[in-house]
Amino acid sequence: MEKRLETTVTTPSNLDAVQRIGTGLAFVLFPLVFIFAFAVHPGLLSPRLLGPRELIERAHGNALLQFGHALVTLSTGLLVVIALKFKSVLDRHAAGWAGLMGAALAIFGALMLAADKGALCLTMSALDKLPEGAFAQMLPGLLAMFSKSGWLGLLWGFVALPIGFAIQTVALIKTRALPLRLSIPFLMGVLLISMPDGVEAINLTASVLMGIALVPYGIRLIANRSAS
Repeated sequence: MEKRLETTVTTPSNLDAVQRIGTGLAFVLFPLVFIFAFAVHPGLLSPRLLGPRELIERAHGNALLQFGHALVTLSTGLLVVIALKFKSVLDRHAAGWAGLMGAALAIFGALMLAADKGALCLTMSALDKLPEGAFAQMLPGLLAMFSKSGWLGLLWGFVALPIGFAIQTVALIKTRALPLRLSIPFLMGVLLISMPDGVEAINLTASVLMGIALVPYGIRLIANRSAS
């Protein structure tokens, strides 16, 4: 009986530790993935806006870039974890509506980001297996896809991601639920992260700013220490 009672008491504690460490790892890994993904984009030192054809040409045959896009697709799950964590923090600081609204927008944006990378980027890795002649014949269809024609226009919903996190971060600043040394860099990062294709140097800078905020926070979560 005592052994059964001990299991009942300790299991929730172990589960809490697993959840806390997993959440902390999400905060650490997400910015590192984004830093890598933006760092491998060609033309970082010569930024310019790119059209659909140029985006196709840039991705075609670029295995490292496609690997970065695959990592971003997988990392969208980490964004959901971060949004829900900030929501739970704001719930405890009388800013529940901001936490809920921000989380809803951020999660929707994360889903659209995953769809965007899957539809427009990961497909390129499959098409690279085709002979060049066959690939050229598919170019009109690819141009329609990269122009977000038809229902692909829904992919613009990824802009809800930084908007949602911005709402949460402003609430974190107002309630002082997150130290300014962490919340300010994160807010700057989310405001800069949605720059257009071709100016990934700004997105890379935004990812570094988010890393300055999120990595220390995640490490403190893992170590079970306060973020203050």
